Amino acid sequence: MDEHSPVFVISIAAELAGMHPQTLRQYDRLGLVSPNRTAGKSRRYSMRDIEKLQEISRLGSEGVSLEGIRRILELEDQVNELHCRVRELESALADELLNRPGRRVFAAGSAGEVTPLPTGTRTRRSTQLVVWRPLGR
Repeated sequence: MDEHSPVFVISIAAELAGMHPQTLRQYDRLGLVSPNRTAGKSRRYSMRDIEKLQEISRLGSEGVSLEGIRRILELEDQVNELHCRVRELESALADELLNRPGRRVFAAGSAGEVTPLPTGTRTRRSTQLVVWRPLGR
């Protein structure tokens, strides 16, 4: 069962959330938790809806107003959407970098010159020792 599957009727959802069914109806009217509806217009709550109801209860007991709770839930939803979007973009970037034909790699020499290198090769490090002595001594 998916956490977003609408399976609980209002009485069961209210019991799981530790609330009265009328409270759930009020939260639905206020847009705090909007359960899915059946063809006959009855509410069906998912486990995610139950978790939201429990969070609303916790925030309310901490003194947060219903408008404050609505805003907190809205911001949490935005953060979750943005996290998903970042993961999608990271995946797309990784795919692009792996599949890009003709990637070019460059190395910088000691004099500042730029040298192209074939992909997967390393530059050779110089093992020469340079001794510096100030002029005039």
